[in-house]
Amino acid sequence: MLEALPDIINHKEGLVRRGQYVSLRFLVEIGEQAFLVDVDKGRITSVQTGPFVMPSWTFALRASADSWARFFEAVPAPGYHDLFALLKSRHLKIEGDLHPFMANLRYFKEIFSAVREEVNT
Repeated sequence: MLEALPDIINHKEGLVRRGQYVSLRFLVEIGEQAFLVDVDKGRITSVQTGPFVMPSWTFALRASADSWARFFEAVPAPGYHDLFALLKSRHLKIEGDLHPFMANLRYFKEIFSAVREEVNT
């Protein structure tokens, strides 16, 4: 599902504008599957599927496949409805340089919300 991020995100002009100062690479791990997501001025430029050998990234979001599946449900259960709910319930680990993630938190939350919407349409 993350392979479709460019198609899901790049046509949402409001979201791209919100992320206009975001240019970085971040890692998303869904269980054993890893994805490197490149963002340039709010646009998703590429999504690479792992496995990777020593990938370079700014920050990483890591959770089990079951936790992500529950997060992407149309109406997620409490504790799975938000990235910070996953973090608080210890289902998600956030690693690396958290400054760009926290400074653009709404942008990143909306990326994953857009994926949830796409998965459930």
